[in-house]
Amino acid sequence: MTHMPARIGLEPDGRDVLLQRVQDENAALHAENGRLRAENERLRSEGSAKDAEIERRRAEIAALPARLGRPKKTPRNSSMPPSQAVKPNASGQPAVTPAHPRRGHAGAHRALCDNPTEVKDMRAGTCPHCAADLSGVAQSAGATYDHVEIPLAPAVITRVILRRGTCPCCRTAFKAEPPLGMEPGSPCGENLRATVVHLRQCHAVSYERLASVLAVQFGVKLSEGALAAMLKAAAPAFAAQVAPIRSRLLAGTVIGSDETRFRVGTANWWLWVFQNADSCCFVVEPGRDKDVVARFLDGVRPRVWISDRLGAQAGWGEKHQACLAHILRDAQYALDSGDTVLAGRVIPLLCRAIRVWHNRERLMRRYGLGVLEAFFWRHFLALSEMVAQPIVGNVATEKFRRSLVRWQGRLFVFLVEPEAAPTNNGSEQALRWSAVFRKVTNCFRSVWGAKLHADVRSVIETARRRGIGAPEAILLTLRGQPLPVPA
Repeated sequence: MTHMPARIGLEPDGRDVLLQRVQDENAALHAENGRLRAENERLRSEGSAKDAEIERRRAEIAALPARLGRPKKTPRNSSMPPSQAVKPNASGQPAVTPAHPRRGHAGAHRALCDNPTEVKDMRAGTCPHCAADLSGVAQSAGATYDHVEIPLAPAVITRVILRRGTCPCCRTAFKAEPPLGMEPGSPCGENLRATVVHLRQCHAVSYERLASVLAVQFGVKLSEGALAAMLKAAAPAFAAQVAPIRSRLLAGTVIGSDETRFRVGTANWWLWVFQNADSCCFVVEPGRDKDVVARFLDGVRPRVWISDRLGAQAGWGEKHQACLAHILRDAQYALDSGDTVLAGRVIPLLCRAIRVWHNRERLMRRYGLGVLEAFFWRHFLALSEMVAQPIVGNVATEKFRRSLVRWQGRLFVFLVEPEAAPTNNGSEQALRWSAVFRKVTNCFRSVWGAKLHADVRSVIETARRRGIGAPEAILLTLRGQPLPVPA
């Protein structure tokens, strides 16, 4: 006989408590399930991100052999400055012995001064051997040489006393007039101010060393703040001198441009240069975009514009000459990368075009004015034939070919515009001293100092191209006189 289990009886209150407990456990299980689902989704997303990272790393690893096969960047095949190149160790030199003496150059002597300050014509009075009188004996020049000495240069300090009194006739107070050029105000004369500007801007002398040089060499004691105030006071004179230089530059037919990074305060600025054969203007700006060139040109469109291939420097002239030095470096890099198709043919072509430009006057005298245009079409068509077909296999070669296709219409402009140069070396050489100044002084803390440097460099570089020395150009500027213009 089967026994039925006894039915468990629950009180109504106990049943409700049990039901509530089951419901709470069920809710807790649902919450845990939701949490686990969210955790699972998070882990899946992290797994997908890691899979993408793994794929990216695999692509980088796959590209490493190609990158390792690329040639090293050097000043010969890129825009790396020569100062950053690693020079190889020189070969061992043989020791200097009597059997192997040091090889030198032919002896030379210092040239005599054209305008000596004083000439001492020394004549022998008595014979050094027998003490005979030689006053009436004809004597020729036996040895002629210059003795050079510089005088110690203490500052010339003039004490000015302006007397005052009362006129006995009209009973009115009067005071004496100051000497010309020694009016009350700054005690520093124009030569002292020109020396400070010259040492600071042309020789990158810091304020501390400049104060020391003035105190030791000239006996002038000036604080660093006084030197800064002196330079700041000279800024309007140089800004006024730059105005006619800019006007003459914009009136020319050819303008070259370039830029370099400059530090002003805590920000990166850019020092721009715009130049031609006899004028040069520097502009310091916080950017290197097209707005800088547009503000400088102010609507002027020169016939030929020379620059590198930076987009901000393209399209400002009726014709644009791209710098062939940059193209030749790119060609050398393609050649170093294993190019056996294009670069080896482009380099001789560009070099021949540059040689034609250097001999342009002789060629025009011999064959007429149309010879340069004939050379232009000869080189242009030869380059077009070289870049006509795409190159498969060598990435560096194909990249170089695409660059030539894009710029081939701007590579030989100098052949039909003889006043234009094939390279942008004029602008780069103008910026060279500012790059040295940047390394020596770490640039400027104030905007007015950077703008003063740009104006001073404009005056000095323009004066150099016109055959005027830097001290003379600074003095002319401080006197308010314009720089002479070449005839």
